[in-house]
Amino acid sequence: MKIIAGNWKMNGTQQQLKTMISDLSSVETQNTVILCVPFTMLTTPSDKISLGAQDLSRHTHGAFTGQISAQMIAETGAKYVIIGHSECRQYNGDTNSIVRQKATNALNNGLIPIICVGETMDEKQAGKTMAVIESGVRESIPSDTSTPIIVAYEPRWAIGAGLTPTAAEIADAHNLIAKTLSDMGLGGTPILYGASVKGSNAAEIMSISNVDGVLVGGASLKSDDFIPIITSVK
Repeated sequence: MKIIAGNWKMNGTQQQLKTMISDLSSVETQNTVILCVPFTMLTTPSDKISLGAQDLSRHTHGAFTGQISAQMIAETGAKYVIIGHSECRQYNGDTNSIVRQKATNALNNGLIPIICVGETMDEKQAGKTMAVIESGVRESIPSDTSTPIIVAYEPRWAIGAGLTPTAAEIADAHNLIAKTLSDMGLGGTPILYGASVKGSNAAEIMSISNVDGVLVGGASLKSDDFIPIITSVK
C-alpha cells in the first residue's frame, strides 16, 4: 500500500473538487489518497479520500493578517497539511526552523504534517545534495514528536521543470532520509517522492527502495491524469 498525495497549489474550484471526489469514488485501490487543496475547499465532504491544506502559519493566533492557523485547519475536518514545500521555501522564505515551528503547531492540533525537504539546483551542482537533505530532515522535524508524520523528498530543481532524477538519485536520497529518520527514533515514517510524477513514471518511482508513495503536482488536477497514478501500484 502506498500514499498518493495530490497538491493542487493555487488551482481549482469547489466544483472541480466535487467532480474529482466523484470520479475517485469508483476507483478500487488499497492506497491512501490525499488531496491538498486551497483553504476554501477544505470543508468539501468526502468519505473516499482525505483532504489536507498546503501550508499553515507558524503562529498559533494573533495579528497576522491573511494567515491560517493549525487550529483553523483542523476545525475544517482536514487531516493533513503540507509544510516546507519547495515553493514555500523559495517564495515565502520558509527555513528549516520555520518549518519545524509549523510542524509543531500541526501536531499539536492533530494534523499529520507532510514535511518537505530537498535541494536546489545550485546545491545539487555544488555537491551538497546529501547534506541539504539530512539537515532538512533533522532541522525541520520536531524532536519530541511521537505522533505520525510524513516526509516528502522534493528535488527542488525538478519542481515544475518536467525533470526527474534518476532512479539511483531517488534511491540515494530516500535511503538517506530513512536512515536519518531511524537515527532520530522515527523509523518507519513514510517517505514520499515529489517532482514531475505522472502516470507513465509513477509505478517505476514507487518501486524504488524506501519510496512509500508520491506527492503529485499538476497531474493531480485532472482525474484522467491522477487516477492512473493511484492505480499504478497496489
